[in-house]
Amino acid sequence: MFDVIIVGGGPAGATAALYCHKAGLKALLVDKATFPRDKICGDALSGKTVRILRELNLLDSLQNLDGALIRRITFGGPSNKQFDLNLKNSRHSEHITQGFVIPRKIFDNFLFQEAKKVTEVREGFSVKEILIEGGIVKGIIGNDAHGPDEEIQADLVFGADGYNSVVARKLGLYDMNMEHTSVAIRCYYEGVKDLTDQIELHYVKEVNPGYFWIFPAGGNTANIGLGLSKEDVKKQKKNLVKLLDDVTASPYFKDRFADAKPLEKPVGWNLPLGSIRRPNFGDGFMLLGDAAGLVDPFTGEGIGNALVSGKFAAETAQKAKAGNNFNAAVLSEYDTRLWDEIGPELNVSYKLQKLARSRFLLNFVINRATRNEKVRHIIAGMLANEIPRKDLSNPFFYFKILFS
Repeated sequence: MFDVIIVGGGPAGATAALYCHKAGLKALLVDKATFPRDKICGDALSGKTVRILRELNLLDSLQNLDGALIRRITFGGPSNKQFDLNLKNSRHSEHITQGFVIPRKIFDNFLFQEAKKVTEVREGFSVKEILIEGGIVKGIIGNDAHGPDEEIQADLVFGADGYNSVVARKLGLYDMNMEHTSVAIRCYYEGVKDLTDQIELHYVKEVNPGYFWIFPAGGNTANIGLGLSKEDVKKQKKNLVKLLDDVTASPYFKDRFADAKPLEKPVGWNLPLGSIRRPNFGDGFMLLGDAAGLVDPFTGEGIGNALVSGKFAAETAQKAKAGNNFNAAVLSEYDTRLWDEIGPELNVSYKLQKLARSRFLLNFVINRATRNEKVRHIIAGMLANEIPRKDLSNPFFYFKILFS
């Protein structure tokens, strides 16, 4: 009998396991894969991720992993104008002034091994069913490869098993929702020119209303890819692999890719966007990370929000355990804390995502930002969650961006 069973050993699940240990909870962490394993992603770790790892005393170890240190974010528009946001220019000292790009095969294994030091784990364990008694989740049913089914009980189950979460599906909560899901492809390259300390998001006309990214991934390696709405892909019948080839061969990027070579075939995945508030808790369970649909609608980054969800889920579990009450009314605190923390930021990103659908407005804002430091500071403040919430809910705030 466990206090918590965590399904999924990625960033959300491993972080939840570490915080469960800090809270004195007996947890079991299960994953169908054996680590290390690859995870298709842009690999960018935001300041939010850095803050959580600092809380867990893991930041020094993170800095020793193979990857790239990030100090700037470059935004490019359809007309190929671009501007930089320098992370070190954050106006508040408590905000992190750097980020990282670390391949997920390395980063996820790092977090998983840290969790393994303090938590019981089962690798290669596939969850088949959710154990429910009297309408309350009480554990899982699953097996190791070629092994018999096992029933494992717990007071709580965390679904941290990605966008196609078996926990969410078995509990009837899975909803692809094409309008609020993006699809992306990634390809590792070597030899891309001008990789320094920046991650780049280019809202080029070829991909509109999506974006093309170039992230340094350590050494001479880059993580490149593109992402756009799943609904747009279907309506416009876009071939993402061909589209990626078209962008890298376009006049604006062809010189940077002249000597570059792909290290793999492009691979794709779905991103459940935090542009809507999906159900993420119930009697005896909580959903974390991508299983809860927490991906940033504008940048596509989901790791930071996944880590925050792991922390809040563990802390909510600690309170539920103390009161010996695991019903939905108690666990609703998780949803409240999570959306109080990340909701305003996701709301801003959704507004920026909608703005990005207009080439005219996107060009206008980016052109303004290239010439106007005040506009750059406003956009940086929005992304860093430094702008007061009352401003973000005021339509005149966005008028100020356009005409500062």
